[in-house]
Amino acid sequence: MQNNEKPKSNKLLVFFTFIFSLFALAASIFAIYEIYLLDSIENLIRYIVMGVLVLIDIIILFKFKKPKKGKKKGKLYLTFLIFYTIICASIGLVIAYLYGTVSNINKDKVTYTSDLLVMNSSKANNIKDIKNMTIGILNDKKSPEGYIIPQEIIKKYDLEDDNQIKKYDDYTSMLVDMYSNELNGMFTSDNYVSMFSGITGYENISTDTKVIISKEKTMKKAATSKIETASSGKSVTEPFTILLMGIDSTDDTLSKNAIANGDTLILITFNPKTLNATMLSIPRDSYVPIACWSGKPENKITHAAAYGNDCMINTIESYFDTKIDYYAKINFKGLVKLVNAVGGVEVDVPKELCTDDSNRGGQICIKEGRQTLMGEEALVFARNRKQLANGTFGREAHQQEIIMALINKVKTIKDVTKFIEILNTVSANLDTNLTTKQILAFYNVGKDIIKKSLSSDEAELINIQQLFLQGEGQMIYDERAKMVLWDYVPNKSSKQDIISAMKENLELSNHKDITEFSFSINKPYSKRVIGEGPYSTGFRYTLLPDFTGDTEAQARATASKLGITVTFDGASGTVVDQNYPANKRIDLIKGSVTLKLSKSRSDVEKEEKQKKEQEKEKEEEKEKDDEKSNTDDKKDDTTPSEDNKKDDE
Repeated sequence: MQNNEKPKSNKLLVFFTFIFSLFALAASIFAIYEIYLLDSIENLIRYIVMGVLVLIDIIILFKFKKPKKGKKKGKLYLTFLIFYTIICASIGLVIAYLYGTVSNINKDKVTYTSDLLVMNSSKANNIKDIKNMTIGILNDKKSPEGYIIPQEIIKKYDLEDDNQIKKYDDYTSMLVDMYSNELNGMFTSDNYVSMFSGITGYENISTDTKVIISKEKTMKKAATSKIETASSGKSVTEPFTILLMGIDSTDDTLSKNAIANGDTLILITFNPKTLNATMLSIPRDSYVPIACWSGKPENKITHAAAYGNDCMINTIESYFDTKIDYYAKINFKGLVKLVNAVGGVEVDVPKELCTDDSNRGGQICIKEGRQTLMGEEALVFARNRKQLANGTFGREAHQQEIIMALINKVKTIKDVTKFIEILNTVSANLDTNLTTKQILAFYNVGKDIIKKSLSSDEAELINIQQLFLQGEGQMIYDERAKMVLWDYVPNKSSKQDIISAMKENLELSNHKDITEFSFSINKPYSKRVIGEGPYSTGFRYTLLPDFTGDTEAQARATASKLGITVTFDGASGTVVDQNYPANKRIDLIKGSVTLKLSKSRSDVEKEEKQKKEQEKEKEEEKEKDDEKSNTDDKKDDTTPSEDNKKDDE
């Protein structure tokens, strides 16, 4: 009986040894593959670990041919196989989880949503009611929400059969025509409220309009964007440029397409060799050429955001003469979670500030003074502009402070669970064109920062040079919105200084040493902000004045000073209308400016005729009076008075 049990026990041991040998080899191959994916991270250690695992696998394969004799040794070997399987599987799973989380930062696919919008007063309430209408659509065939999805809706419901489809270069012109009843409906992004509610006259667009139909489509970003693949091959260990774009959305993640509304645009250059960075907040109202519009006309840079990452990035690249290697879009709700994950950030609050929370469900206030702000409080600091003396520019400075405070706080994180929480937050709320390999390469940059922190007492491990785009505000007629809007016209000298600073940091031009330095013992030292000036000259566009109410002579004198030609429709009077709107850029005017006078030629002729008739009547009356007077005088001469008659008697 015992003799039968021993062979059976040995067979069982051999069976389990064989099974776990297979498990061990599979787990080892899995671990080796995952370790291999961690390209550029501690290459020597990676190769040693992979080499050891391969060596163990060879031994396991060798044991297949020569099984271990002896029950005791067989059990020890089986225990080793189980332990080896668990270790390899654990290593592989941890790396796979971290790698997958990092990979999700670059969202390969995005869900886009397009809406068919009509005015709230329209009788149409569903897609079947869309008949005998003129519907606007974007002309850009690569736009998912402005063209691709709308074309699918048009085809599915045969909208071209009973309606006229009109193509536009931009959403704003469509919206203007729809509000003026020249257009019955328009296809637009599902983010249309964020896109347009900031424009004067469209603050109530959410209630002024209604959505007839919406359609979602999940697409690969690379299919509609050149920017998505443009970063491949670039190494983050070399100087690079990255654009940060903020998205003021109430969504918890960036799983769906979210248009960066242009309120937060931060252009950063970083040199990993020197750990020097430049940081420029681009004002949302900066008046610059929009790259994706026909003819590249100047407009608010925030309006480029509605046309996708390519349009915004190409616009900034062209204007600042620099190549943007990477972009990163972050949801403001993600900022709240990120600040909470690092345990808050320390900033100096200049005054009491209050703003809606991230859900726009209630107001949150922060007190004045230096303090540690948690997520929602940090959002108040980064979002508020209406309570600041310098408005948008103050908000931009606050956003830069939050970024620098986050960088300084992250360097203190040593808890693995905190690190994973931060990674998960970033993965869910950030989208970028950085490849997984490039993101992992930041490990080496971080290692250099840690080395610097161990050998230096400096508070700021990364030397960040703040840049400022100086400019002047002007009320300029917007050709698309067909109204006068406030624009921020950048100073050309400030722009050039910013470009020079960025190129120096990117090692594209030679560094210019400062040879002169002055200070006053009575004035506290403040770090120089490149682009702030002062500059001896500014720049403003020459705009067409409002001639209404001017006489012809006054209008001619003004036109002569501005160097423009004017023609008059009418004979005299004051100006009542002009063919070009006031505040239109004079350099965009073709031909002469026609001014309509209050009195036409026929009016003048009629007035002259009436005047002549009145003068004639006056002359006739005068002649009658003169004749009457002469008659009375003669009468006086020929008729004796009663006194004379008495004297005669």
